Amino acid sequence: MTSFCCSSNISVTLLVSILVASLVIASAGNFYQDFDITWGDGRAQILNNGELLTLSLDKTSGSGFQSKNQYLFGKIDMQLKLVPGNSAGTVTAYYLRSEGSAWDEIDFEFLGNLSGDPYILHTNVFSQGKGDREQQFYLWFDPTADFHTYSILWNPQRIIFSVDGTPIREFKNLESIGVPFPKKQPMRIQSSLWNADDWATRGGLVKTDWSQAPFTASYRNFKADTSNNNSAAWFSEELDSTGQERLKWVQRNYMIYNYCSDTKRFPQGLPKECTASNSS
Repeated sequence: MTSFCCSSNISVTLLVSILVASLVIASAGNFYQDFDITWGDGRAQILNNGELLTLSLDKTSGSGFQSKNQYLFGKIDMQLKLVPGNSAGTVTAYYLRSEGSAWDEIDFEFLGNLSGDPYILHTNVFSQGKGDREQQFYLWFDPTADFHTYSILWNPQRIIFSVDGTPIREFKNLESIGVPFPKKQPMRIQSSLWNADDWATRGGLVKTDWSQAPFTASYRNFKADTSNNNSAAWFSEELDSTGQERLKWVQRNYMIYNYCSDTKRFPQGLPKECTASNSS
């Protein structure tokens, strides 16, 4: 009788733990709860009881969504599966952005390409309406074959872009030498799928093949750790030695453009952050 009682208690405890865990996972990834579809006239859809969101693009229109909440700092993950096949001319943008004319913005943009040619992952950081801090990468996998996690860590000291947990870019707070850093304006998570065939693929030489439409990108497993708690681990998180080595590996092997190396673009001298040992 005693063993049955204890066994029952253990089973109940395990069941409660599983239920609580499933509730946490559901709340972390429910698009009905966390996002609004903002444009696209039905081309954006929330499916599977809020666990999946899809954006579509055809010749008439693209589509987009944004978070209900605004965030001032946080650690944000989203899993994306990009437009497969001939995606030339299309751009899937996933970013944080504040409002107003002097906005802040942290960008992931995925530039489509012809079948068999790699996507380009374009990143940028805007402070007070000024960007021009582009870095571009190839990926070390096919981002159309499955879902992969794209993350932004944003705290008062740095912004770290990561792919499947591997850091690809770090932009440090260098206000001490006069470089603006996003830290005062709360931002919404936004995403869109749109036609940019005037520039997106080979500088606009390759146009969108509308016979392949509709183009569709998929999203799942959104997670935002944005607790207003200065003691949260992410609030002071930085790259450890392993993270720094992985960052160097990506930048050495997969970076295809870095504004900090573009002396022709900045004939009067590179931006301050580029000469201050910043990994930006």
